[in-house]
Amino acid sequence: MPQNHWTDNNSYQEFNPIEALLSEWSDPETEQQQWSNDFFQGLGGRRRKAAVTLMMVWGITIALHLLSWGLWVVWGVMAIAIWQGIRLVSSPQITSATPLSDQELSQAPTVSILVAAKNEETVITELVETLSQLDYPQSQYEIWIIDDHSTDQTPIILDQLAQQYQQLNVLHRPANASGGKSGALNDALKVSKGEIIAVFDADAQIPADLLRNVVPWFKQNTIGAVQVRKTIANAGLNFWTKGQQAEMALDSQFQQLRIASGGMGELRGNGQFVRRRALNSCGKWNEQTITDDLDLTIRLHLDKWDIGFVSHPSVQEEGVTSAIELWHQRNRWAEGGYQRYLDYWRWIVRNGMGLRKTIDLSTFLWFQYLLPTAAIPDALMALWRQQLPLYFPLTTVMLGFSIWGMFKGMQQTAKLSVWQTFLDTLRGMVYMFHWLLVISSMTARLAIRPKKLKWVKTTRQGQDQQHCET
Repeated sequence: MPQNHWTDNNSYQEFNPIEALLSEWSDPETEQQQWSNDFFQGLGGRRRKAAVTLMMVWGITIALHLLSWGLWVVWGVMAIAIWQGIRLVSSPQITSATPLSDQELSQAPTVSILVAAKNEETVITELVETLSQLDYPQSQYEIWIIDDHSTDQTPIILDQLAQQYQQLNVLHRPANASGGKSGALNDALKVSKGEIIAVFDADAQIPADLLRNVVPWFKQNTIGAVQVRKTIANAGLNFWTKGQQAEMALDSQFQQLRIASGGMGELRGNGQFVRRRALNSCGKWNEQTITDDLDLTIRLHLDKWDIGFVSHPSVQEEGVTSAIELWHQRNRWAEGGYQRYLDYWRWIVRNGMGLRKTIDLSTFLWFQYLLPTAAIPDALMALWRQQLPLYFPLTTVMLGFSIWGMFKGMQQTAKLSVWQTFLDTLRGMVYMFHWLLVISSMTARLAIRPKKLKWVKTTRQGQDQQHCET
């Protein structure tokens, strides 16, 4: 497996698209050395790869419009997409692991709970109180809160709470500490002792029996990590929070189906559990990525670990409440998800995680990133030639499966009437159209603009906003 750090020396070099294309497809005799060099060039390498990918997507889209048989190619891809969708839809539901009994608790694995906190004074007290009262032997779990040089009252509050709660350990990071959230988690990993590492956000609302339901998954030797279903604590507040709730339901449904069909389970940050042995084996948290969870997902699968998913109970988190906040958050998520394809594409192409997982990941690469990126040249060519967009059949298939997945996900989690679930699904799909703008702008920006990594945290509103769900 590759190491978990990249150098940042080439982040601001001038970009030459021809040179980048030639460097990506080198002579086979020097390919292995070029692979290593490209990988460790870090952000500069990502920028070149993003530009090459963008040019290829636009070029292929324009070519398919101009070729007489271009539509047949689209229909062929659509047939593959339908086949993959049918596989997902027909997959059985994941069977939940049996929660630990009272007798099993005494022999339960040790758990280290890590929370990276930066300026979290509005939520940190409630989190510590919740974590200290979990239905799990106190001798079997520990709590580590990493204060990443907060400039509000978070450090003071944490030091006071550490005097009150014996399980709480506080790690203060200096102003010059590197690595963002990943660096904070790696620092805590060095001093923690648990066999299983749990990661939560500072605004997480955690049910008392969560560890009892998650830990049994690790009895399976192939399980390297488990993701808990996420829900929005303030879902009833406005259009944006209701949309995020529907989005979480869609994600939950497809996560379960992907795993059941032999595809990839994915980590979502808040509510993720990782086996320490698996984490050490695949290089710990990558300190040169803006989405540590998505990056770790790829590393675990390439290292031949599986990721499980727990649908009940769920972990609640605070949804962002405005379009601007949503735009910034989703841009970060989209960019981090895209970066992992740029960083690991050679390992993926070489089928490093197995055929089913590779097909699964490739399918979601197409629908999540490539198809939205191609929407702009497709629309421009359709206007020029005065015809429907070439990818219209693919887009229709994608929307159809998304509507079905969101409806089924909300049926399982919200327990509403069929009519209300249908209305919430329609609203959720309208909300989801923001991803088209996010992906289109992100792919162009990543290919053109140099960027340094930084930890951009989501602002928390605290208890006043967290209990508005209807």
